[in-house]
Amino acid sequence: GGSGWTVSGGGWCRGAAAMDLFGDLRRMNKRQVALAGGCGASLVPPELSVGLLKALSSSSGSMEPAFHRGDLLFLTNFHDDPIRAGEIVVFKVEGRDIPIVHRVIKIHEKGNGNIKFLTKGDNNEVDDRGLYKEGQNWLEKKDVVGRARGFLPYVGMVTIIMNDYPKFKYALLAVMGAYVLLKRES
Repeated sequence: GGSGWTVSGGGWCRGAAAMDLFGDLRRMNKRQVALAGGCGASLVPPELSVGLLKALSSSSGSMEPAFHRGDLLFLTNFHDDPIRAGEIVVFKVEGRDIPIVHRVIKIHEKGNGNIKFLTKGDNNEVDDRGLYKEGQNWLEKKDVVGRARGFLPYVGMVTIIMNDYPKFKYALLAVMGAYVLLKRES
């Protein structure tokens, strides 16, 4: 699964993921590249993104060893690209607030060209049908928030710690606030 949109100052990718990332960047228009490259990731909400580079912090171990808890994932979402078996997608299902990061394991193509697909976490024993809304057996392109194109190990741990330990988040905010106030006075 995945939790929390996060920003990174830049990123490195490994292997084929790097090739896909650079191909995705070439297909973006100048405005999209500026939005994506300005801070290494975009802060555009998933509902508004089409082909923008985003970053998502992985928050569970369901995709180990491909991704570990806290890895920062770089995502794109070009709607005209076909979804392929083996690809890692981030999807959101009705009734769940947190997007899920899992691998496509099966594709079901209808005669009219519509594609449905099934996902599974690499570290999970069973497919994701138990995670989908009741009565849903397949995902569709409309459910996809993004596709993993690369990652930065453990950078998202800050977000996870702040979500898991709200007192830490408030303490950090208080320290930052005090620093700003003291800095302003001097």
